[in-house]
Amino acid sequence: MATTTWNLDASHSDVGFKVRHLMITNVKGRFEKFTATAITEDDQFETAKIKFEVDVNSINTGNEQRDGHLKAADFFDTEHHPSITFESEGMTKVKENEYKVMGNLTVKGITKSIEVSAIVSELVKDPWGQTKVGFEVTTKIDRADYGLVWNAPLETGGLLLSDDVYLHADVQFIKAQ
Repeated sequence: MATTTWNLDASHSDVGFKVRHLMITNVKGRFEKFTATAITEDDQFETAKIKFEVDVNSINTGNEQRDGHLKAADFFDTEHHPSITFESEGMTKVKENEYKVMGNLTVKGITKSIEVSAIVSELVKDPWGQTKVGFEVTTKIDRADYGLVWNAPLETGGLLLSDDVYLHADVQFIKAQ
């Protein structure tokens, strides 16, 4: 079997997150800069080896002050940990186009095994002859597992931020020629 390399089409991809704030609403954010590659045997994504890297300094929640705090030592400490990485270790088909992807997520220098859900599109050719595939990826992590423990107590009880962070990525890959 031949190996196939798939490169990220960043202009048609998005990586974001949401976290509960004041326990009443979700605050959403996204990362503006990220890279990814996938290596498959032929075009079989069950065999994919996926590498994904986010530039944490590209965080954007729509609030510069909050973004600055997230980059500081209280949260991501981007001076010492400028990237978040994910490397897959295997994929299991759940249904026709649904997969569980196992891999290692590294945030703030801490690596943990996680499982993400992925919906994988069919292969398509764009009008310029490029073969593409899309992944819609979701998972939930506990931010405290990665040393992201800053919080503040609320006057009414509870905490300012939930430990649960929901990650979502819509990524498009282009088959290397």
